[in-house]
Amino acid sequence: MSVPPRSRGAIRLQAQGSYITRALRLPAQNFVHTEQVGGIVLLLAAVVALVWVNSPWDESYHDLWSTVLSLDVWLFEVTENLEEWVNDGLMALFFFVVGLEIKREMLHGELSTRKKAALPIFAALGGMIVPAGIYAAFNAGGEGADGWGIPMATDIAFALGVLALLGRRLPSELRILLLGLAVVDDLGSILVIAIFYTDSLSLSHLGMAVGLLAGIGVAARLGIRNLAFYAVVGTFVWVAVLKSGVHATVAGVALGLMTPATAYYTKAAFAEKADSLMQDYHRALEDDDSDKADVLLGEMEELAGGTESPLERLERLFHPWTAFLVLPVFALANAGIPLSGSILSDAASEAVTIGVFAGLLAGKVLGISTACWLGVHFGLAVLPNGVRWSHVIGVSILGAIGFTVAIFIAGLALDDPGTVDRAKIGILSASVISGVAGYLFLRFISTQPDLPTLPEDGPVL
Repeated sequence: MSVPPRSRGAIRLQAQGSYITRALRLPAQNFVHTEQVGGIVLLLAAVVALVWVNSPWDESYHDLWSTVLSLDVWLFEVTENLEEWVNDGLMALFFFVVGLEIKREMLHGELSTRKKAALPIFAALGGMIVPAGIYAAFNAGGEGADGWGIPMATDIAFALGVLALLGRRLPSELRILLLGLAVVDDLGSILVIAIFYTDSLSLSHLGMAVGLLAGIGVAARLGIRNLAFYAVVGTFVWVAVLKSGVHATVAGVALGLMTPATAYYTKAAFAEKADSLMQDYHRALEDDDSDKADVLLGEMEELAGGTESPLERLERLFHPWTAFLVLPVFALANAGIPLSGSILSDAASEAVTIGVFAGLLAGKVLGISTACWLGVHFGLAVLPNGVRWSHVIGVSILGAIGFTVAIFIAGLALDDPGTVDRAKIGILSASVISGVAGYLFLRFISTQPDLPTLPEDGPVL
């Protein structure tokens, strides 16, 4: 089989061009797209849970998630019901991806420079501190006092999903601002979980987890690239952290932050090596040597994989799984809340429900928009090009969508199941209202003429 020289050159250029195009594509764009579509799946799962638990078949819902499963791994034995496996196990995978996203944004994205990071950091801090303060004001000294961390969380999947409905009416920089805000918000939630929602510590298991993490670091420096090895050791890290008393999801974050962000081969080395392999590959085809051609294809596959950093590769592999499987299953297991008239009536007068509802709606709007304005006013941050203060206020309204992580923290912070359900009612109510209000507000301002982006005396609507 003969391949004309011009065709071989065209094939090489096409292969290199295809790689370069892929390499230049922003990872944030893929992240945003997956979150937007995943938000729809997440919403459907939450609706299914609500309908199921309020139907004549509600007992089957509770029976399913109460099913006990055991895992015996070497020195460890883990026995939990299915809901706990979801919250401790599957959510660890979700927080692993969160750790990857945080590291990516800190190295290459919206948190990589002071100028880029300033506004999302101000927004996230305001969006965590003010909601927590409002919740505490309603619940200080009460049975729900420990739930102050619940309204701190923003659900990026639903928030980006609402922005997607607005299409190109809004500047793309607004989506990046919301993404940066959510990354810092996730980091804050992780610290709250690790520091404030750890009841007791087993130093022996914690030391074991630290030792295993150190071993992963050494293996990465030695150039060990077998993902199966890291998966096995990572599983032991998860079990050790679970047994230590620190919430198991922290293991996922730690593993994500430790993932190498540097590729084994540079893009220049890829281009040079790929060209040589393509020439050898076409010579093998001309000689009708299929065995050698297969070997060369394997080398090209290894080369392509090595030119993508482990961080990028794992995020690309796992992010769709968390968006389309982990989070929907979590919603199915945790969003099953009885919504009879009497339950809703009682919840409306409970301090926990009011604190969560007010903390999310009022706290996020006041906290995010005010913190952003203070940062810009004192010259510590700048608004992105094309973003107006009315856009910031719209994002702050969407920030009150606190579904996934807020429900997760509610289960950690509150002991009484009834109190947890009342907190979830506050989360669901605030999330629905903020989603609708944020969409309507941003749709309205998108039809208004551009206004100055950096006013001297305060926000401009």
